[in-house]
Amino acid sequence: MEKYKFVAEYELRASPKMLFPYISTASGLSQWFATKVNTMPEQRFDFQWDNESHIARQVSMRQNKGVRFEFLDTDDEGSDNNYVDFRVDQSELTQSTFLRITDYSSTTDEEELKDLWDGLMEKLREIVGS
Repeated sequence: MEKYKFVAEYELRASPKMLFPYISTASGLSQWFATKVNTMPEQRFDFQWDNESHIARQVSMRQNKGVRFEFLDTDDEGSDNNYVDFRVDQSELTQSTFLRITDYSSTTDEEELKDLWDGLMEKLREIVGS
């Protein structure tokens, strides 16, 4: 199955320290990213959308910088797994905080992905007061 890498960057008026729990913890992610998120042993997270469970492993995390979740329920055996990567950057010049999202999945409709992430970011902005 063909994969597509969608990358978008959003400016948020929140410090990296304030933003980080929303992209790295089950309670933070369940407020804006998924309907429900549960932590599991061995750095695994259970993301739930539309009453479907999707297990992901947290494959990397740098405090106040970024986190990557690799989904383990990808259909193709031996192929590369879907993942979502959140990176927090702060401009030295303007002190603006940016959240860079990389969504690597079988969804190839760029407009659909842009609409999805724009909606999710609006939700996150409301929560962090941005």
